[in-house]
Amino acid sequence: YVRDISGGTIVLLIFQSIIPFILLPGMVSVIPEYQRGVLFRLGRLAGVLSPGLNVIFPFGIDRVWKIDLRTFTIDVPKQEIITKDNIPVLVDAVVYFNVFDPVLAVTKVANYSQSTLLLGQTTLRSILGQHDLDDILAKRSELNQLLRELLDEATDPWGIKVTAVEIKSNELPDTMKRAMARQAEAERDRRAKVIAADG
Repeated sequence: YVRDISGGTIVLLIFQSIIPFILLPGMVSVIPEYQRGVLFRLGRLAGVLSPGLNVIFPFGIDRVWKIDLRTFTIDVPKQEIITKDNIPVLVDAVVYFNVFDPVLAVTKVANYSQSTLLLGQTTLRSILGQHDLDDILAKRSELNQLLRELLDEATDPWGIKVTAVEIKSNELPDTMKRAMARQAEAERDRRAKVIAADG
């Protein structure tokens, strides 16, 4: 029986047995539980792949963009802000966000993480520049909430949900620190004199 098989038939059988091993890696896309796959077929949006094993067309017919749905943390670098009462302050913050719509995160913005960072910088400068230094130092929780709401509203068309914004630190110029120390000392002296006069 083996002698009846021609050389061309053997080559064909070998080729047929190799083809699945060549095509199979390009036809399988594994999506972890914390990701979603945005599927493009011939350049057009075809849907969202759920976690697990997904079969796609090879040879560039299907392309899958994997989007992480976990919470990201980005550090907004120190921004020099001129407060409403004309005091320069260095302020940095942390932004927590996650993707709630993978399709929008792929199709509406080129790099959602970088865009959120740059938007956080401009929003931080804009909002804190409208407040006095005393408000920035005393009303941190209210400012955090305001920044979160503004960022969340701006990133909503990108499929991004901003869950929290935290102002980390405020750095004042040395001259301002000395002036505040003198003011506190004068206030203590005033109280001491009032107490002494009452006595």
